[in-house]
Amino acid sequence: MNGVKPLLAITMGDPAGVGPEICLQALHSKTVNEACRPIIFGDAGILSDVGEATGQNTDFQVITVEAFENMESDQIDGPTVLDFSNIDRADFQSSVISAKTGKASYEYIIKAIELANSGQVHGIATAPINKYALSLAGIDFPGHTEILEKFTDSEDVCMLLTSEKISCALVTTHIGLHEVADVLTEEKILKVIQLTDGAMSGILERPPKIGVLGLNPHCGESGLFGRNEESRIIEPAIKKAAQLGLNVDGPLSPDTAFVLGNLETFDAFVCMYHDQGLIPLKMLAFDSAVNVTLGLPIIRTSVDHGTALDIAWRGVAKSSSLIESILLASLMCRSQSNSE
Repeated sequence: MNGVKPLLAITMGDPAGVGPEICLQALHSKTVNEACRPIIFGDAGILSDVGEATGQNTDFQVITVEAFENMESDQIDGPTVLDFSNIDRADFQSSVISAKTGKASYEYIIKAIELANSGQVHGIATAPINKYALSLAGIDFPGHTEILEKFTDSEDVCMLLTSEKISCALVTTHIGLHEVADVLTEEKILKVIQLTDGAMSGILERPPKIGVLGLNPHCGESGLFGRNEESRIIEPAIKKAAQLGLNVDGPLSPDTAFVLGNLETFDAFVCMYHDQGLIPLKMLAFDSAVNVTLGLPIIRTSVDHGTALDIAWRGVAKSSSLIESILLASLMCRSQSNSE
C-alpha cells in the first residue's frame, strides 16, 4: 500500500436490520477515517433514508459499481458509497425479514469478495445479514463464513471472535448441536489451534497461550459422558500442537473454562461448537468483540451481533462492534502489507 491507508469494503448487511445505520455511523467516524479509507458496499438511497430516519449525517460520495471497477484504488478518498441500486425503500419494511433484503445483502458480499480477491480492496468488514432472509431468497448458505469459504476457494476456515476481554475460536460453527460430535476430528481441532495461534500472534505481537475446551460435561468424566471425544480426538490434537511448539493446554472442562483465573491466564480459547464460545464472549464483550474469519486468502472481519430487527431504523443501534471490526481489519491490512 506504500503508506496509503487501506481501502476497506464495508458491506451494508441486510437493509431491514441495523446494518445501514451502523454503517453510516462508521462511515463518518473520525477513528475509522484515520485508520482506513472506508467504502460502503450497499445502496445509497437506503443509507440516505436511514440517515434521515435516525438523524445522521448523510454526506458521502456515490460511485457506481461499474465506475469503481475501472478506477484505481488510490482515487477513493473520503466517505464513499459503492451504490448497487439493487433495492428500493418501497421493496421492504424495516425490521421485517424478506427475500428481497436477503438477496440484496448477498450481492454486496459477493462483490466485496470478488474485489478483495483481485486486490482492488484491501479487506472486508461486514455488517450483519439475516440467515432466514438468505434462505427466502433461495441462497443456500448458513452465514458469511460459508459464503467466504466458497468464493475464495478456501479450506479449513474457522471463526475467531476477539476482544480485549476474551477471544474464542470455534471448531464448528453453524450446525445443529446433535451434529457436532460427528464432525469433530483431531485434524480439524489441530488446524483451528494453529490458525488461532497465528492470528493471535499478529494481534498481540507475541505468542499467545491457548486453552482448548472439552466437548462433554466435565470433559466426559473419563468416558461416563459422551463417546470419549476428549481422549480420542481432543487430547491428541492438543499434544500435536504442543509438539509443534505452540503454548496450548487442555482439555478444559467447559463449565469452568471461563472463570476469572482462566481469563487472566489464556489469551484465547478454542471451543468445540458455536454457543460454547459465543455465550461467554457475548456476555463479556457484546459491544466490542470482532469476528475474524481465519484461513482465508483475504482479510475479513465482522460484527459479532445479528441484524437486531427489533431496534432497526430507530437510531438506537450502536456501531461500536462494527467500528472495532473495521479498525482490526485495517490493522491486519497494514501488517500484511509490511510483511510482504
